[in-house]
Order: sequence, then C-alpha cells, then structure tokens
Amino acid sequence: MAADPLDTFMTWMRVEQGRAVNTLSAYQRDITHYVQWLKTQHATVLNATAQHLEKFVAHLRSTGKAPKSVARQFAAVRMFYRYLAQEAIRSDNPAVLVDGVKVPSSLPKAISEDEVALLLSAVTGVDSFARRDRAILEFLYATGARVAEVCTLSMSDIDMQDSLVRLFGKGSKERIVPFGRPCHEALSDYFDLGGRPGLVPDQWASREDSDAVFLGVHGTRLSRQAIFNIVRKYAALAKIKDISPHALRHSCATHMLVHGADLRVVQELLGHASVSTTQIYTRVDNEVLYEMYREAHPRARTKR
Repeated sequence: MAADPLDTFMTWMRVEQGRAVNTLSAYQRDITHYVQWLKTQHATVLNATAQHLEKFVAHLRSTGKAPKSVARQFAAVRMFYRYLAQEAIRSDNPAVLVDGVKVPSSLPKAISEDEVALLLSAVTGVDSFARRDRAILEFLYATGARVAEVCTLSMSDIDMQDSLVRLFGKGSKERIVPFGRPCHEALSDYFDLGGRPGLVPDQWASREDSDAVFLGVHGTRLSRQAIFNIVRKYAALAKIKDISPHALRHSCATHMLVHGADLRVVQELLGHASVSTTQIYTRVDNEVLYEMYREAHPRARTKR
C-alpha cells in the first residue's frame, strides 16, 4: 500500500526542513482541510487541477476568513504541491498556475515607552506569582522573545552572571540575547526564596517541568495561553487596550530602532531569518517620527 502523501510530506518537513512543532501543526491542519474539501469536489491531491485550487481559495474567502489566514493556508497547500512535484509523486505542480493571495500590509502593533512603564508598574505584590509575572513582562520586553520561546525556556538557558539568555526560535534555531538591569533584577527576585521556589511542587510531573523557568500553579511549564492571560491581566490594570505578548516583542524592536539601534542588530536579537522582516519596524519608526513632529513643531500644530 502506497504511503499517504501528506504523511511523507510532514515527515520531510520535520526531518529535512527542521520546522518547528507549531509550524508543523499548522501545516497539518491546513492541508488536511484542503484534502477534505477536495473530497467534496470528487478529487484528490494527485489529480486536482489549478482550477480546483482557485475554487478552494474562493471557498476560503467565502467563509469570511481574513486575507492573512487565506494566504497562510494557500501557502501551506502550495508548499505541499512543490514537494509532490519535487519527489515525482506528481508530474506537475498545479499551484504554480495560481496567483498568490495578496495580504494588505500592516504595521506591527507596538505600545509606547510610557505604556510599557505603566504595564510593568501594574504588577504589585511580592508573592511567587507577582514575582513571576513581573519577570515575564520584563523578559518579554527586554529580549523581544516570542511567547513560544518563553514557554520553552529552561533554567540552563539563562546566564545570570553575564545577563544572557539562549533562545530557540523557529525551526529550533538558537541565538544568544542579552537583557538589561531591570530584567536581571526581576529574574533575580523571581529566582530567590519566595519566588520560583514557592511554585515548585512536592513532586515534579516530569523532568521537563523541573527545568522550566516559568512555572504555573501546579508546578508545570506555563502554556502560551497562560502567558497571554498574564499580559492581558496587567494590561487591563494599566488600562492599555489591544495588547498581547507579541506586542511587547514589537515594542522592543521599535524602541531600539527609535533609539538608534542598527537594523542588523535588531534582526539578530529577534531571530529573523531575513532583514526584510525586520525592516517593517522602520515603518513603525517613521510613524513615531511623524507623531513627534506633529506634536513638537509649532507650524505642524497650526490649523488651516
């Protein structure tokens, strides 16, 4: 019995491409959706045509999906067909005949430096959870780390002596990122008695949890959702709207560029594979520049 093309594709993505777990899950979900839709059209991935792909994109749009979601799902299917043609599982690649899905350009959402200060000051108290939450917020802003990188952070990844942390980004790519004094102090406070030790359970559920930096109420690694909820909690207390852990990553990059950091340096710190990804923050920088001009220049404030 011939192997399922989707199974062999996912193995190739994991083993040869080294894609991250979350990326693999997204590809599996998106392509499975496509395969199931093809069944309603009495077709399979091995005989589907470019017309099927165009119809599938139209179907996704008709369900009310955002352009970005449609583009992501189509990109997964296109990668799948590229693999099928490359491995001669199909003699052609119908996806090359279909135009990509255009996504309106958007700037990353960043909050101001004053809002960051308000967010951090919203954490009060000295119990284990307050110390943990303060350390998480300081760490997100200081390093520009992705929330998934914070979830997987282990004690062995942090060098408190030199204020450095080892992060594993997309595709398990490793990078070393420094962090400043406020983050160092917040982490030190969290690691001291009354902080992380107060969250350690009587018995670890797993060895993986025992090395986790940020622990939950049951002594297990914090999930992405848990960190999201922590950020939202203090944002509400600080009366800051529309903020997520990723907004602190954007803010870190934006504020560094505003204060003169080199684009390549920010690229390395954020773990972007291409500097073109980092360049979008220069547009945010310009927005800040324009706002400062409008507020500071006397003629800019003059009404016509």
